[in-house]
Amino acid sequence: MTTDIQAPRSPYTRAPRKGGINWEKWGWIYMRVSGLILVVLIFGHLFVNLMVGEGVNALNFAFVAGKLSSPFWQVWDVVMLWLALIHGGNGMRTLVNDYATNARTRRILTGAILAAVVVLTVLGTLVVYTFDPCPAGQPADLLPLFCQAS
Repeated sequence: MTTDIQAPRSPYTRAPRKGGINWEKWGWIYMRVSGLILVVLIFGHLFVNLMVGEGVNALNFAFVAGKLSSPFWQVWDVVMLWLALIHGGNGMRTLVNDYATNARTRRILTGAILAAVVVLTVLGTLVVYTFDPCPAGQPADLLPLFCQAS
């Protein structure tokens, strides 16, 4: 008994190149590696935020301000943000390539995905690195302890 595998819906095919970089292969490898790293980063993030100390009851502005004042957590959050956005954008690009039947539609959708990933990555990175944990005019009981010392 033989089974025929039907052709994909999309007529989109790329002519094989001689030499050069195989971007699809590297995209495939990136998805696997970033997925593994994201599992560690996300579970570490959840463990610290929900299990350590007072758990979910400790989540407030002071907790977030304290975390974002630490260079370690800034790097942790930015790496998690970048990996997640690029991982998700690459997955969406793969879906567009699989299901968009018109070349123009495919270009528009992949351009929109790229724009969204770039904008969200830039804005998220700015938020993490420019976050002011001690805003002026806030009640002292909402601020982290290190703000009250100054």
